[in-house]
Amino acid sequence: MLSQFSRTELLLGKENMRRLHDTKVAIFGIGGVGGYVCEALARSGIGAFDLIDDDKVCLTNINRQIIATKKTVGQYKVEVMQERILEINSNADIKILRCFFLPENADEFPFQEYDYIVDAVDTITAKIELVLKAQEFNIPIISSMGAGNKLDASQFRVADIYQTKVCPLAKVMRRELKKRGVKNLKVVYSEEQPIKPIQDITNECSSEVEHICTQRRNIPGSVAFVPSVAGLIIAGEIVKDICNMNHQKEA
Repeated sequence: MLSQFSRTELLLGKENMRRLHDTKVAIFGIGGVGGYVCEALARSGIGAFDLIDDDKVCLTNINRQIIATKKTVGQYKVEVMQERILEINSNADIKILRCFFLPENADEFPFQEYDYIVDAVDTITAKIELVLKAQEFNIPIISSMGAGNKLDASQFRVADIYQTKVCPLAKVMRRELKKRGVKNLKVVYSEEQPIKPIQDITNECSSEVEHICTQRRNIPGSVAFVPSVAGLIIAGEIVKDICNMNHQKEA
């Protein structure tokens, strides 16, 4: 019988589709990168999601975030993403956590339930804590490095954190993870040199909607075709890992 996943099954097979259906992925950060991770995983047949973010859709998100439209401005991102996933797969099991992940609340999350973790958050302290939690519970994790201030989506690479170069965020993560004894971390990063934004809009961003970007020291520039590619690469790595396709390729 045909389903929305029939074309995927032609490439992956029934057993791998069952694996995807039985997998629960936690996506931390439903923004430019995380939104496209959710989109691709939902369309790939992942059966369960935890969506974690406390941000609302902002007018300035429309240029790059898949859930952002004039209609969704002001709505919570996790709620918009939940509705979108259910329109793709009405049988998906989705839990939304309307909060930001922080070292201070890390113990409140049900890590023991997760089969895979996506780190698409912005802050270094949260990224590090997510990696440590994944290590503690022995859960596969993939982290997004910097996707802002970039224009060349072809410069993205998948690598271990200790093999990265150029990316300023990856440099900080390498140093901090090494201090904590973390031996490896799969990341998606760009080897493109960051571009300096032409104008600082930090104090101009969306006065009508409370938004975390107003709390940043600097707001990075971004375009539609860079964070989306990072998100799709991450989703592809997750699907291949769950289906053991990356291990087969390495063998």
